[in-house]
Amino acid sequence: MTPLAFLVPGPLEQATGGYIYDRRVIEGLRRDGRRVAAVSLAGRFPDADATARASFAAALAQLPDGAAAAVDGLALAAGAECLAAASRRLRLVAFVHHPLAEETGLSAAAAARFAALEAWLLPLFRGVICPSVATARSLIGYGVGEARIAVVPPGTARPLAAPPVPRGGRAPLRLLCVAAVTPRKGHLLLIEALAGLREAAWTLLCIGSLGRDPQAAAELRRAIRRCGLEDRVTLAGEWPPDRVGTAYENADIFVLPSFHEGYGMAFAEALAHGLPIIGAAAGAVVDTVPETAGFLVPPGDRAALADALGRVLGDAALRRRLAEGAARAGALLPDWDAAIRRWGAAFDRLVA
Repeated sequence: MTPLAFLVPGPLEQATGGYIYDRRVIEGLRRDGRRVAAVSLAGRFPDADATARASFAAALAQLPDGAAAAVDGLALAAGAECLAAASRRLRLVAFVHHPLAEETGLSAAAAARFAALEAWLLPLFRGVICPSVATARSLIGYGVGEARIAVVPPGTARPLAAPPVPRGGRAPLRLLCVAAVTPRKGHLLLIEALAGLREAAWTLLCIGSLGRDPQAAAELRRAIRRCGLEDRVTLAGEWPPDRVGTAYENADIFVLPSFHEGYGMAFAEALAHGLPIIGAAAGAVVDTVPETAGFLVPPGDRAALADALGRVLGDAALRRRLAEGAARAGALLPDWDAAIRRWGAAFDRLVA
């Protein structure tokens, strides 16, 4: 098994899907006996300030010739000044959760800048590991050869017991959203859609960081107040994984109208817990969530989102069918042990 350094932008303990995947891979490979050096890069990402660029260059400079390293794609822009030279003496593999240029809320200029950087830098790597076919298509568009791309979906955290179908007949119904509050995740759109459904009996629990994008979190709080939903919506912030698992078990419906997902680990976890799903047909979500498990509406379509929410909230038989479909789909998802074995095999193939 090839030893490797794993370059991560910032603290590895962050509770987003990408960082959870990074952490699971590092811990799993070590458990399997592979030497893995986790390197937390300093600075601001993905914008790559001077500190980030210096930290990235220093991390690569410390590796001996021929060493193998994985680079989280969120750190990619920090390598603009050093990757070309480093790629000639090191065996580098990128781990791209989703392209930087596809982040929601970027200006046209910023999106074009990230797209140009990715199209320049990604072909310098020996290969790229990504979590979905949808992300692989974007990588091919950047000029990465299909043979140098490995699609490795993450593992899925499963409940200890099979999810109940149907879930309880209580009121109000409990909606659950698990995602850091950023523009890409669509929290504002969700609040606007729910504002027209006050007559239905529901509450919404939002679990996810409120600090990754303070401006987005402030806008979300203002929208909740403006719509008069303070007594129905809870912004809980980040929770540890075991507590998030309890939230899935206690929920009735999962909802997350993301504008883009490179994979969507929260959707997979909702499937594993047998939750009816309401989301957007964006990025890899369409490959993760089957029609039998929920409704996927056009990204950004508030009216379609409100209609889907209203249908699922108002029809117990529909919720039962979707819950059954979710449980069937969730049972087919890979566990973390299988995902880590596939990731390690893909890395070894690409660096070779």
